[in-house]
Amino acid sequence: MSSPCDPEYAPVGDVGAALMVIDSQLKAIYDGRTERDLEQRQMVDQFTASMDRAGFDALLDGACTFIYMYMRWLRLACEDHDEDVIEYVVPSLVATMRMMPRTFRPEVIPTMTGLLIAAATGLSPNLWRAQYGDWTRAEMTPLEATAVLLAERINRITQDNDFAARMITDALSRADQD
Repeated sequence: MSSPCDPEYAPVGDVGAALMVIDSQLKAIYDGRTERDLEQRQMVDQFTASMDRAGFDALLDGACTFIYMYMRWLRLACEDHDEDVIEYVVPSLVATMRMMPRTFRPEVIPTMTGLLIAAATGLSPNLWRAQYGDWTRAEMTPLEATAVLLAERINRITQDNDFAARMITDALSRADQD
């Protein structure tokens, strides 16, 4: 039986914009910067400030698409090793979130965890979240950081700092060809 949270009903969103934001965060991490440099922060702030509501919603949907794709990749990788993705990924990501109280206020951790579990069980994270109302301002940075943490986890597993971004660009290329 199909769920209203099935990914086939979910908007993909602006994955190009989401890729720019997430990839720039990963580059900052790999360059050894603990905080985004001023120029990068201004660029992202200007970009998001220039968006109307529809553009911003598309960016949020794009970030949720990443979470879904990354959790799907992790689920398949875990299945290859007879592991459960929820058991393997979620506890360590929640522990990381708890160590980052400026990025993940305690009240948003259950929502981010729910997004991970929804994606791990094959549901659309954005449709799952939509059941509970509009996104809040307090969830914006944690949503971005959740996608970045997943991408970084995949890059670490593959020992390739560009693997997660390349996975998205390859999927976009295949979609354009279809």
